[in-house]
Amino acid sequence: MTVLYRNARVFTAAPDSNDSWASAFTVDGETIDWVGGEADAPPAERTVDLEGRLVLPGFVDAHTHLLMMGASLGQIPLTFAKSLDEIQDALRAARAAAPEATALVGRGWLFDAIPGGRPTAAMIDAVVSDIPVFLDANDYHSCWLNSAALAAIGVTRETPDPHGGEIVRDAEGEPTGLLLETAATKHVWTHREETTTDADRDRDLARAIDAYLAAGVTGAVDMMLDEWGLAAMQRALDARGGELPLRVAAHWFVGNESDDAANVAQVQRAIELAAQPSTPWLRVVGIKLVLDGVIDACTAAMRHPYSDGSNAEPIWSLERLVPVVAAADAAGLQVALHAIGDRAIDLALDAIEQATVINGDRARRHRIEHLEYAAPGTAERMARLEVTASMQPVHSDPAIFANWAEMLGDERVERAFPWPEYEDAGTLLAFSTDAPTAPYEALANMYVAATRASALDPSVGALQPQYALPLERAIGHATRDAAASMGDGAWRGRIAPGFAADVVVLDADPFRDGDAALLSTRVVETIVAGRTRYRADSH
Repeated sequence: MTVLYRNARVFTAAPDSNDSWASAFTVDGETIDWVGGEADAPPAERTVDLEGRLVLPGFVDAHTHLLMMGASLGQIPLTFAKSLDEIQDALRAARAAAPEATALVGRGWLFDAIPGGRPTAAMIDAVVSDIPVFLDANDYHSCWLNSAALAAIGVTRETPDPHGGEIVRDAEGEPTGLLLETAATKHVWTHREETTTDADRDRDLARAIDAYLAAGVTGAVDMMLDEWGLAAMQRALDARGGELPLRVAAHWFVGNESDDAANVAQVQRAIELAAQPSTPWLRVVGIKLVLDGVIDACTAAMRHPYSDGSNAEPIWSLERLVPVVAAADAAGLQVALHAIGDRAIDLALDAIEQATVINGDRARRHRIEHLEYAAPGTAERMARLEVTASMQPVHSDPAIFANWAEMLGDERVERAFPWPEYEDAGTLLAFSTDAPTAPYEALANMYVAATRASALDPSVGALQPQYALPLERAIGHATRDAAASMGDGAWRGRIAPGFAADVVVLDADPFRDGDAALLSTRVVETIVAGRTRYRADSH
C-alpha cells in the first residue's frame, strides 16, 4: 500500500542543503517512494495528515550497548548525586525499598562527587553492608564495590591486576573497593554475566528497544557484542518471526589476551558471524577494541601526563594490535577502536595505516570511538585514511565536565570535543550516545550538540560554544552520517526516494522554536520500515 504523508515540515537530512526540506512524502511498503512539495504529490492509496508537525529521519545511535542500557534503566541512578551524602542517601533508600534484594546495582556516579575522587568500600558499607553493592561509574570504566561485593567476586589482596586494569589498593595492599578498566570487566562484569539469567537479558533488551523507539531511534550499533548478547538478540529475532522493531548492527568485542593467536581467534569468530545470511535487523559488521580508558579516571592514554603527574599506558601495544586490525581488515570487517586520549588515538591510526599497507588498496571505512582529546592534525589524518570520527555530544555535557577538565588541567581542556575540526577536514562525523554511559535520548543529545549547554541540568550554561553545531548539521550527523558510519548511507538515514521508511514525527519544531525546545519536544510517532513501532497516544 502506498501512503502519502502530507501537511508536514520534513527535514530530509540531504547532504545538499538545498534539498533539506519538503512538505510531503510517500511510503510504498518499507521504502520511501517520493519526497517533495505537497502540490506535486503522486496518487496514494491512503493519506495521513501530519498537521504541520516536524518529521525527521529516524535517529541511528551509532555507538551504544543495548543490553547494558536496558539493564541500567532498572538500576539505582546516581548521575545527579553531587556528593557522597547524596549517593549514600540513594543507596539507603534503595535498600529500604527492596528488603528482599540479594544485591544492589547502581550506575552513573561521578568522580567529583567523591571526596578526593577515590571511592572506598567503607563509604558504601556505612549504609549497606549486608548484601553486595556494585556501582558502575558514569563512564562504565570503573566499578565501586562494598566489602560484601569484593567477597562475592573473590577479589582479595592476593588477586593480581589484570593487563590493562587496576584493583586499587590501600597502603597495606588491601583492595579499597575501586576497580579500574579491565579489572572491572574481568571481575565485576564477568560475575554479573554469570549471575544474570536469559530472562533478565530478554527483559533488558526489550526495555532498551522500547526506550529507543519512544526516543525516535530507529537503528543502533551495538558496540560490544558478546555471546550472551548475541543469544538474547537472536531469541528476540526468532520470537518476532525474523524481524526486530529497530535495526541493529553490531561489533564483536575483542579483548587483549596478550597472545596473538588468542586475539586473532576472537576476530575469526566475528568473521564467522559476519558471514551468516544478512538481515537488516541483526548483523555483525565488525569488531570493537578498547585501547585506553577515560580521562575522568586518568586511565586514558595521553601524550603528556595528567595534572597530577600520572599517565596511563594503552591497553594494547602496536605489536599486539596490528595483527588483529589487519586480520579484520583483510576479511572486510569494520574495525572500531575506543581511543579517548591522544596517545591512544595515534596508536589506533598507526594500526589502521599499517593494516592498509599489509592488505593493499581496498574499500574500507574503519572508525575511532570517542576522540575526547585529539591532538591538532588528527582530523586531517583521519580524513586521509577515511576513518570515521564516532563521537558522543552528551559526553561533553558541561554538568559532568568539571572533573574531566581538572584531570587535564591545562590548555588541552580548550580542545575538548572539537566537532567542527572533523567537518572542516572532511572526516565522516557520526553522532551517538554510548548509552548507558550517557542518556540515550536523541533529542537531548542534539541539544548538547547544538548548544554545548547541559541537557542534564538546564541551569548549566554552555562551555566552549565555538564547537556547537547548527541543528541541521547536528541532526545530519546523527541520522545520515550515523547510518553511513556502518556502510548504510546508500539506503537509510535520510528521507529520500529509495531509502528505508524510517522516520520520526515530533510534537514541536526546534528549528522554528529554538534549540531549547529540544529539551521539551516529544516523539509522536516512530516508523521503521514503513510500520508504526511507537505512537505516543498508545502508551
